[in-house]
Amino acid sequence: MTGPTRETAVQSYAAVDLGASSGRVMVGRVGPDSLELTEAHRFPNRPVRTPEGLRWDILSLYAGVLDGLRAAGHVDSVGIDSWAVDYGLLDADGALLGNPVHYRDTRTQGVAEKVWATVPAAELYAATGLQYAPFNTLYQLVAAGSSTQLAHAKRLLLIPDLLTYWLTGEAGTELTNASTTQLIDPRTGDWSYDVAARLGIDLELFAPLRRPGDPAGLLRPEVLEETGLTGPVPVTTVGSHDTASAVAAVPAVNERFAYICTGTWSLVGLELTAPVLTEASRAANFTNELGLDGTVRYLRNIMGLWLLQECLREWGNPDLGELLAAAAEVPALRSVVDAGDAEFLAPGRMPSRIADACRASGQPVPGSRAEITRCILDSLALAHRRAVRQAQELADHPVAVVHIVGGGARNALLCRLTADACGLPVVAGPPEAAALGNVLVQARANGQTGDRTEMRQLLARTQQLTRYEPQGTTAAWQTAEARLPGR
Repeated sequence: MTGPTRETAVQSYAAVDLGASSGRVMVGRVGPDSLELTEAHRFPNRPVRTPEGLRWDILSLYAGVLDGLRAAGHVDSVGIDSWAVDYGLLDADGALLGNPVHYRDTRTQGVAEKVWATVPAAELYAATGLQYAPFNTLYQLVAAGSSTQLAHAKRLLLIPDLLTYWLTGEAGTELTNASTTQLIDPRTGDWSYDVAARLGIDLELFAPLRRPGDPAGLLRPEVLEETGLTGPVPVTTVGSHDTASAVAAVPAVNERFAYICTGTWSLVGLELTAPVLTEASRAANFTNELGLDGTVRYLRNIMGLWLLQECLREWGNPDLGELLAAAAEVPALRSVVDAGDAEFLAPGRMPSRIADACRASGQPVPGSRAEITRCILDSLALAHRRAVRQAQELADHPVAVVHIVGGGARNALLCRLTADACGLPVVAGPPEAAALGNVLVQARANGQTGDRTEMRQLLARTQQLTRYEPQGTTAAWQTAEARLPGR
C-alpha cells in the first residue's frame, strides 16, 4: 500500500485575514517550489461607538469577505483568521444577537478583581497559562453575566468561527483562538472545566473544538451565488488567531529563534513544545497560547504600532516614510515609555499621553512629530528587548536570531533598533505572515506541503527577507530600561 500522493499542481487558496483596522482577502498560489500571494480585496474595519458601547460592525466585515471572495475568483479552499478574544452570540435559531462587543470597550473595567476573588490570579494562571489582559474572553463573559443577550444565547462563536458559520452553516471553535479565551488548559488542549464551573461560565455555549487543517464545511449555495464561485468550495480550519497563522509563517531554520509579530500589537515570544506555568512567568505577564501542531506560543503582548497609528490618525495621516526618515535623525533613547502600559490601550490623544508619560518620569518631553515617533520606536525596541530576554530566561530556551514578521517588518528603523536593543540579528519578513500562514495550512491540508519545517523552508526560499545585524553594544539600552517606572 502506498501513502497519499503529494499534490504537484499549482493550487489557489483564499486567505481571509482580518485585523483591528482593516480586513483583506488574499489569494495564495502554491506549487511544488512556489508560493505567491496577491491581494484580491481590502476593506476597512471601522468599529462603531453606540449608546451601549464600542461594537464591531460585523455585517460590514462579512460583506467585505463576500466581496473579496468574488474578486478572488476560482479558489481551491478558503480559510479565515482574525484578532482574538471577541465573539458573537447566537440564539436558538442561529441568528446573531447584536453586534459583537469590541475588546477596547470599557465593560471589563474592574472585572478581573471580581474574578480573582473566586479564582485567585495565581490559580487562574496555573490552570490556563494566559497572561492578564483586561479584555480576555473570560472577563468579557463575566462582565456580560447578567445581560439579556447572554441569557438568550444558545451558541458563542469567536469572530473567525462566526464568519465561517455564515459561510458554511457549520459551527466549530478553532483551538488556537480558543486558547486566548482563558478557558483552555494549554497542557491538554481542552477546556479548563474547573475554571469555567467556578466562574459560572457555560462551556456548552461553545461549538466543538477544531484544529488547524480540519475541514470546516463547504460554501453554502447562497454564498456561491453571491460570490460567483463554482462549488464545491471547501472551507479549511486554519490557525484562526492571526498570531497563530503568523508564527506558522516564521521562516526559521531551526527552533532557536524568537519571533515578533508586529502590527497593531507586538507579540513577542518563543515557539515551545510545552507551556511555562511558573509563578515567575505569571509575574512577568507571559502567556501560553496554542499554535500549529500542538506547539505553544509563549509570548508577551506589547502595545505595538498602535501607538504610532493613533498618533498618525491625530496628525491627519502624514507621509509615513518622511516621518520615519525624520525620526531616524533624532538622538537615540532621549525619551522612552513603557510600551506595555495599559495607559495607552484606549484610543485618543496619543501624542499628548506619550508626552505626559515622559514628563511624569522626568525625561525630556518630545515635542515634534519626529521626536514623538522616535520615542515610540525606541520604546517598542526596548520592550522587544525585555520580552526576548525574559522569555529565554523563563523558558530556559536560548535563541540566536529574532524574526520580525507582519507589518512592522517593513519598518526598517524599527527592525534596526530591535536588532541593536536585543544584541541579536533580526530577520525581517514576510510582512504578510498571517495570510501566508493561513494559506500554508490550507495547502498542507490539501497535500501540497509537509510539516512546519517544510512549510518554513518553502517560505525561506520564496519570500523576500532582510537581515539586520546589531550595531554597538546594548549598554545604552540597559540604561534606558532602568529609566522606566517600576524597572
